[in-house]
Amino acid sequence: HVETLAYETQRLGLQGRVNGSHLTSMHSMDNYYVSKLLPLMAEAGLSAVPNPLINIVIQGRHDSFPKRRGLTRVKEMQAHGITVGWGQDCVRDPWYPLGTADMLDVAFMGLHVAQMTSPAEMRQCFEMATTESAKILHLDGYGLHEGAQASLVILDAGDAIEAIRLRPARLAVISKGKVVSETPRADARLDLPGRPTGVRRRHHVN
Repeated sequence: HVETLAYETQRLGLQGRVNGSHLTSMHSMDNYYVSKLLPLMAEAGLSAVPNPLINIVIQGRHDSFPKRRGLTRVKEMQAHGITVGWGQDCVRDPWYPLGTADMLDVAFMGLHVAQMTSPAEMRQCFEMATTESAKILHLDGYGLHEGAQASLVILDAGDAIEAIRLRPARLAVISKGKVVSETPRADARLDLPGRPTGVRRRHHVN
């Protein structure tokens, strides 16, 4: 019913305020039909939030082989200017008992299923779990800039790609300027001849 969603969004004047969650049906739609649907979605100002962990587990479960992947057409929507974020739909429920609400895990799975493995696409996957989802939610004061709300998570990572690749320790969680949680770096101590005395997943430590 994605076409109906786009139509009703325009009819009711809700452009930019309507989001399609999952949109897994688009994975299996006829390509010609999707070529007509994507411009309608863009014109209606729809956004989308697929949920890759649950989508890859549930969708195509009754298929034989080849099995459908179940994730919606992320890159195709982005190419049409549609804002796409990542979501975590299930946390320890019957449909997906492994959920942790960890958005780095979500981005990690989404990167694989959507085959977004170029450096630019991997950085985009990080943005989809952060700034793009904030746009969809119309959050005020989001981001790292003067005047933004001082609520953030500090990761033991050098950049966005490393953050997704390693899903590293959260060194600190800050809520409205107050540190509410701290986690020490998970450095390993080594006792091997000719090797460093310690090692971190990011880099070696002498």
